[in-house]
Amino acid sequence: MTSADFPDAWYLILSSRLVPDLDGGYTISTLARARQMRAAGAAALLLTVDPAEVDAHAAHRATFEERGVAASGIFLNLFDEAVDADGGAAAWVRAAARAGNADPTLEYRRVAGGAIDLPVVIDPDWHLTTAPIVVRDAAGEPVGAIDGFGALYRAWLDHVVARLRAQRDRPVVLICESRQLGELIVGWGDEDTRILHTIHTIHLDAPYTADAPLNALWNRWFALSDRFDAVLWPTAHQRDDVRARFGQAANDVVAPHAVEAPDAVAPASAREPGLVVAVGRLAPGKRLDRAIRAFARVRAEEPSARLELWGAGAQREALEDLVRELDLAGAVALRGLTSDPGAVLDRAAVYLTTSAFEGQGLALAEALAHGTPVVAWDIRYGPRDMLASGGGILVPDGDDDALVAALRDVLADEALRERLAEEARDAANALTPERAMRTLADVSRGVLGRPRRS
Repeated sequence: MTSADFPDAWYLILSSRLVPDLDGGYTISTLARARQMRAAGAAALLLTVDPAEVDAHAAHRATFEERGVAASGIFLNLFDEAVDADGGAAAWVRAAARAGNADPTLEYRRVAGGAIDLPVVIDPDWHLTTAPIVVRDAAGEPVGAIDGFGALYRAWLDHVVARLRAQRDRPVVLICESRQLGELIVGWGDEDTRILHTIHTIHLDAPYTADAPLNALWNRWFALSDRFDAVLWPTAHQRDDVRARFGQAANDVVAPHAVEAPDAVAPASAREPGLVVAVGRLAPGKRLDRAIRAFARVRAEEPSARLELWGAGAQREALEDLVRELDLAGAVALRGLTSDPGAVLDRAAVYLTTSAFEGQGLALAEALAHGTPVVAWDIRYGPRDMLASGGGILVPDGDDDALVAALRDVLADEALRERLAEEARDAANALTPERAMRTLADVSRGVLGRPRRS
């Protein structure tokens, strides 16, 4: 791709935090977007607002760079930039402050080397607080207060944009990766600013059907979603469910998160016979207990079959107990985290996903890119869209018998695995970085070509 694909603008990718091996596919896809945009010639920067210390941010970035998932020089963090050379609050922070002091009813924690005190708010909607954020000078004395996180974030964005435009005066396209941040910055910016909001997660609660209750954390977001210049849904299935429930919006776009396919993939005949893998958090929503129970039934008919679960999470101990209970210690292994999921997928005969819900399902997308046949329950959201043209077997959600039958069929039939592997690589063509960047460039061109919505 060339720089001509993206309009001439500053592109700011705004994330709450980016920490290695934390937040799963969110972190992976956010980093990938920045990397792919820069490869396409867009002037993209990654902005974060987590209040870790400077050394911690530097360590995170070094890890990302070592793994080859991020380039140096693209990260900016609010709290890294909130300190001046003398150790007090930076000029832009002081300019955003008013006369005021801490709220005596709240606890505070000191961040940014002591330049800022943040209120500790124990509430799911903590980000909406307007409790004063205390600003301090180099001697540690209070010099004023900022009314809440939203005001602090917007002041920092103003500062970043002013600095960038001093280098080159051009429009700004902000890509917001977090619902909480979106609620705080909607309407921010001038007439040469556009805000695109990406989606990473499901908006529904259990049982995750089209008419299921809306997740309470999303109520406020949907009330203001039409103010974003574009909303990028990872699947058509989710976009269509939202349209059916809330009405069609002129700013909704289907824009899947991209995966980078290897130059070559292992053929089915070269993979480890009988190896089934699952990659993801060891969390209740992944329903890995049911994956293990289904595998136990498959193992009874395919004694050479093995299951590897890759990931970390709170359910590890319970899953290990289940493996022992079912006498599967020699057949099921919990391998922990991997920094190279492609190598795991290249060994596998089958990729298995038993999630109750997803945003898109990045590991499934990577399985397709690596030519690994997939067996998946038909959930909201991801498998139905990505397997629409083949690459795996989609079975009714929650149907254990169908899941067992599909696994057994794929493991036992090499010709079927070969066909599904070829289909998987074809299906992955819809998820390439080139295609994702064309979509994002088109969306950017469209929003810059019309008045901002907010």
